[in-house]
Amino acid sequence: MQYWLVKSEPFVFSFGDLQREGRTMWEGVRNYGARNHMRAMKKGDLVLFYHSNEGLAVVGIARVDREFYPDPTAEKGDWSVVDLIPVKPLATPVTLKTIKATPELKEIGLVRQGRLSVMPLAEAEFFRILAMGDTNL
Repeated sequence: MQYWLVKSEPFVFSFGDLQREGRTMWEGVRNYGARNHMRAMKKGDLVLFYHSNEGLAVVGIARVDREFYPDPTAEKGDWSVVDLIPVKPLATPVTLKTIKATPELKEIGLVRQGRLSVMPLAEAEFFRILAMGDTNL
């Protein structure tokens, strides 16, 4: 099992949208680092869903339902997508401010590489954020 964090602007695609739709193709990633992280995702991996630009908080948990395949929205280049399904919302959103103030999380990509839209998390980091969000699996 691997753990991940994905970022989306909620006015473009929110965790609520994922819950309503029941599944999504995580498309449009045009950063090689984020693409390579998606290519490492395996079916069943757990994913924290972060609202960027608006809200600035981890708000939900998703699961990888289909491993990477070519991004059908890419007009050129070697880009990939994965399919995500919702698991559940966090009982309490965990803000970026709170994450930055938590010593155990000072090395996560969200703090160190804020512009990266798909990033790995260590198991301890994933479950620390869940605990901060008053949420269990």
